[in-house]
Amino acid sequence: MLPLPSSISRKKYDVFLSFRGEDTRRSFTDHLFEALKKSGITVFRDDPALETGEEIGPGLFKAIQQSWCSIVIFSESYAFSGWCLDELTEIVEQKIETGHKVFPVFYGVDPSDLRKQKGRVEEAFAQHEERFKEDKDKIQRWRNALTHVASIKGWHLNDRHETEFIGDIVTKISAKLCQTYPVVSDELIGMSSRMEELHSKIDIGKDDVRIIGISGIGGIGKTTLARVVYTQMSRHFEGKCFLADVREVSQKYGLVSLQKQLLSQVLSGEAFDFFNVHEGNAIISHRLSHIKVLVVIDDVDNAQHLKCLAGRRDWFGVGSRIIVTTRDEHLLRSYQVDDVYESKTLELNDALRLFNLKAFNSDRVLNNDFTELSEHVVKYAGGLPLALEVLGSFLFGRDVVQWRSAIKRLERDSNKEIIDRLRISFDGLEETEKKIFLDIACFFNGEKKDFVMQILDGCEFFPDIGIDVLIKKSLVKVDEHNRCLCMHDLLQEMGRKIIREKSMDEPGMSIMS
Repeated sequence: MLPLPSSISRKKYDVFLSFRGEDTRRSFTDHLFEALKKSGITVFRDDPALETGEEIGPGLFKAIQQSWCSIVIFSESYAFSGWCLDELTEIVEQKIETGHKVFPVFYGVDPSDLRKQKGRVEEAFAQHEERFKEDKDKIQRWRNALTHVASIKGWHLNDRHETEFIGDIVTKISAKLCQTYPVVSDELIGMSSRMEELHSKIDIGKDDVRIIGISGIGGIGKTTLARVVYTQMSRHFEGKCFLADVREVSQKYGLVSLQKQLLSQVLSGEAFDFFNVHEGNAIISHRLSHIKVLVVIDDVDNAQHLKCLAGRRDWFGVGSRIIVTTRDEHLLRSYQVDDVYESKTLELNDALRLFNLKAFNSDRVLNNDFTELSEHVVKYAGGLPLALEVLGSFLFGRDVVQWRSAIKRLERDSNKEIIDRLRISFDGLEETEKKIFLDIACFFNGEKKDFVMQILDGCEFFPDIGIDVLIKKSLVKVDEHNRCLCMHDLLQEMGRKIIREKSMDEPGMSIMS
């Protein structure tokens, strides 16, 4: 397996609190500590008994090194404490050496006094210089560390209420932390830019209720993306629920079963006894309206799913986030979600890494005999994660001869598992839209949009609405100049396979009929 990048490796603590005990331990720092803990953040705060010593102990240095970030609370007498300045020096060293994050809080102090070391700070250093006459290097390290951290943009209390001030700090730290939690290595491939964009749309730091959609064709990684976000963010919510395979589950067991699952997961295993969706709607809106929840509704294919599981925003408490994955972007837009992330296929380098991970249990080809064959398979997959994983897993442990045989077979007969997943979107189309899709797959892929529209209009296929439906379901795309229609190679292959099957079932049939 690939090693996790150091930037997301898990630390023992999320936050190290650096503060002057006599200033804020029993007030601001204590309130901030409790608020961070309540939000699911692991915090290191030193024991007051430790401060009786003359110098900072190795345990505190280790705690800083084992923390993802430090919150430095600059109070009126912070700079008078050699203990605090030792902590600060170590924090700066970790920032420079390991990328340790630092967030200063200016609690009743002016950052410019800290940077320029004026006023009370100047008094503090006069005392330190008198006390440590023989160790001028230590004093200079303290000065440098203080200037460095005081120059970082931080939080200022000013005239704000402390409760509001603390809430702002906690939400921003939560949002930053969410982007650092580790996930399974193959899920990380090609995810960095996606996660950054999706995190900005989810905007966990805002105190509102947001519904965010993730759209794209089958197999493009919508569910994987939603699950990574769910794993990263769930600890910052009071309740959480991941409703997987909603389309399939609702068909087999009905929406009531999904409503019960939502309630039971969020409310920690409580049992619910109701028998229709209207009762479920009423219970969800009543029981969850004051709870900050994270809910993923995966693989939605009709508005009823959203009406019964997401309802209105006031069904959920302030700060809640509802994430919906679907193949139908129009469904999200019509429901007026707050934002939509459109999933993209993997770039070539990421596609190669994912395929190699599945085919060789490594992110690179270990045997040169397979290099050209790997590139051939990756080109065939067209950056679709599902295809890369299915084909990589199928070829794992097989020799070169077997690889060549498998690739030749692919050229004649596509992989059933991949095509079956892609076909779900096709099977959900109206008959006219199915015909339009098949015509584009067989004749018009890459052709000018106006030309195709004209022909389809002559066949009375109502292409203005039909092509828009295909685009919203990610089955067809228009190029960046809005001139040509195109579709993914595997979707085109699926369309042609469907025509071949129909031709065998109905000899002499015409695709345009």
